[in-house]
Amino acid sequence: MRRSRILRVLALAVVAAGCSGPARNTGLAAAEDAERRGDAEAALAAYAEAQASCPDRRASRQRRQVCAEAYLHHAELLERAGRVAEAAQAYEGAATKLAGDPTAASTATYRAGRLRLELGEDTRAYELLWRVVTHFPDEAHAADALRLVLVDGRRRNPRQLYEVLSGLVTPLARTTIADSLLYAMADLAEHELGEPRAALAMLDKIVAGYPESGLRDDAWWHGARLARERGDARGAAARLRALLETREVSRIVGSYFSVWLDDAQLALGRILRDDLGELRDAAAAFARLPRDYPDSVLIDDARWELARTWAQAGDSARVCAALERLGRAHPDSRYELSEAPALRRTHGCTEPVSEPRPGR
Repeated sequence: MRRSRILRVLALAVVAAGCSGPARNTGLAAAEDAERRGDAEAALAAYAEAQASCPDRRASRQRRQVCAEAYLHHAELLERAGRVAEAAQAYEGAATKLAGDPTAASTATYRAGRLRLELGEDTRAYELLWRVVTHFPDEAHAADALRLVLVDGRRRNPRQLYEVLSGLVTPLARTTIADSLLYAMADLAEHELGEPRAALAMLDKIVAGYPESGLRDDAWWHGARLARERGDARGAAARLRALLETREVSRIVGSYFSVWLDDAQLALGRILRDDLGELRDAAAAFARLPRDYPDSVLIDDARWELARTWAQAGDSARVCAALERLGRAHPDSRYELSEAPALRRTHGCTEPVSEPRPGR
């Protein structure tokens, strides 16, 4: 009985400890209350008061979080009020004060750079944005800063921007931003510099060097497109097959499906048929799309391409079967309204009967 009573007391103590939290910083509480009242000046003053009590860098994580809120919310309020120059200055000051907190410091530096760019202060803006990339490459805002530099820099001097990115690839190779650097270089190489070969090399580096990259699927897809444009049909098909293999992995482990998968399935069929002359493999690729991606908007495209493939192979029975399925399932398809009737007549196919619509 005594042991049971002690355990109950300990359990209550644990629950009480878990439910109780640190008291809200009075300065932050006052600032938030003033914001709710619509009193911006009072809120700014309260945030400044909260900043004055900020601890040094050796303080606990919880205290540093309070400090980050005080500085960042103060700058955010200035920005929302349209006081952009003051907000930029406040973010820069926050970045200095929050130097011991990489997440908060990178957020403040990025926002300061973004606002400096809006203000037309290009030199200072680029100093700040590049600082996010080089000093905080593992923080989320590094990718945001890189995207902003890419959008702005590609219209200024894309060659210079490409060279700067190239100089960062090696020193930042083991950081979170590395794959984004390569992807930005590929983008510039293809669209501004007219160097598709270099673009393809950068995309292949993402696939080979960063298997966990969120850009890997894009690298396969665009790499296949560039390879095909350069006359390397087999290389394009190989990249598409590698992308399509991720579907099986995703299905097994329950992770996401790439948005490129159904596009890749359709593109693979076209390459196999039109570039490599492998008609049966092409037909198999087209037939697989409706099975593997039943919600895809490309199903009617796949069925039409399947019919065309069997027509090229001279197999009228399979042409008619594919057209029958196309007509029944997709009576309003653009193919049904244009080319399909002529192909039916050529191969002696009967007109399809449309499948009943739901609710009819």
